[in-house]
Amino acid sequence: MRNTLFCLFILISTFTYAQNNNAPSSYDPHDIKITGYLQTQFQVAQSPGISSWSGGDFSENSSSRFMLRRGRLKVDRVDKFSSVVFQLDGTQDGVRIMDAFIQFHSPENKSLKLTAGLFNRPFGYSIVYSSGHRDFPERARVFQTIMPRERDLGAMVSYKPNKIVPFITAELAIVNGSGLSAKDYDSNKDIIGNLSFDFDSLANSKLKLGFGASIYKGTVRSNTTTYLKPIENGFDAITNAANENHNFRRDYYGANLQLEYANSFGNTTFKTEYVWGTQPGVAASANISGFAASQSFGSQPAGNLYLRNFNGYFFWFTQQIASSKLTAIVGYDVYDPNIDITETEIGRPSNNTTAGDIKFSTLGYGLTYALNGRLKLTVYNEHVSNGNTMLTDYQNDVKDNVFTTRLQYRW
Repeated sequence: MRNTLFCLFILISTFTYAQNNNAPSSYDPHDIKITGYLQTQFQVAQSPGISSWSGGDFSENSSSRFMLRRGRLKVDRVDKFSSVVFQLDGTQDGVRIMDAFIQFHSPENKSLKLTAGLFNRPFGYSIVYSSGHRDFPERARVFQTIMPRERDLGAMVSYKPNKIVPFITAELAIVNGSGLSAKDYDSNKDIIGNLSFDFDSLANSKLKLGFGASIYKGTVRSNTTTYLKPIENGFDAITNAANENHNFRRDYYGANLQLEYANSFGNTTFKTEYVWGTQPGVAASANISGFAASQSFGSQPAGNLYLRNFNGYFFWFTQQIASSKLTAIVGYDVYDPNIDITETEIGRPSNNTTAGDIKFSTLGYGLTYALNGRLKLTVYNEHVSNGNTMLTDYQNDVKDNVFTTRLQYRW
């Protein structure tokens, strides 16, 4: 009985760590271990050449495609004092590094860990949650915008006092701020703080509850003498020689909640996350899409900065059907890159607004089927909506819905 309980504990621990990208496959000492997953999918878009957060933009004359969404190969090793993680992502676009970090801890007390290298930004819930375990095909639009590819280079301190209050995790990181595949383009560093609470054995072990809060304090360097300040129904251009080389604030605040309940019909989960703050961006143009105009920069932005106040959130609901291998999934997310203006004012002459200020919402629904412990099939349909504006290409809802069929194998 004791051996059975011990093995169960190890399996639960391994599963928990596998869901967090900032951890090896297990913290039990082991030599080289290789894990990973492959996601291959077929997608159909509502019209050719659409911009999309569902695996990237479609080619100009294409409204359907086969693609490798993710091909992850993770290698890790753990000893008495430290662990190392190295993860690659291989798709039709090539091979690139996703994670490369070293963690240190005391052999007597693993509550305190130091991580250095390339790792997931410890902000909120969905950023660090593995795409190999997530029920939904992609993260919400707001997180793909403000933290593209999720990772950054830096150092992080994590504290989880297992012997005192094991349900608390605190993280503090300092990062370049330029993301996964870029060196820092200025001298300033960004600070990320995260505090989370996890209760796994409520209501006779039927209910799991998690919640937390995060903060991101960063900057973006201005390369010009002009920046655009938000005012009522638009932007005001502020020109001053001192604006060049000035570092404008890039600040995010977030809160998240997760509920999971094991009932007679099957597991039910509800997850939500809300984030708001200030995001320096640029104007949409012939060379920069509306999606990219408010996205975080991996290199020095050349144009004038637009200081946008934004918010975004998602709701994810899943319901296992009759305790079977079939699960229904429903998701809804919203990203508003400019909360200081209504859609009907975007594109009005002389207010300096562009497609980078348009609010989008996405309603998705579908099914997952776990063929076995490693193989999962997902079918998912997304209805993407935007408000009507005065801009030529956005006077009506853009036809940019996407249907996805995905097959995933995890080892």
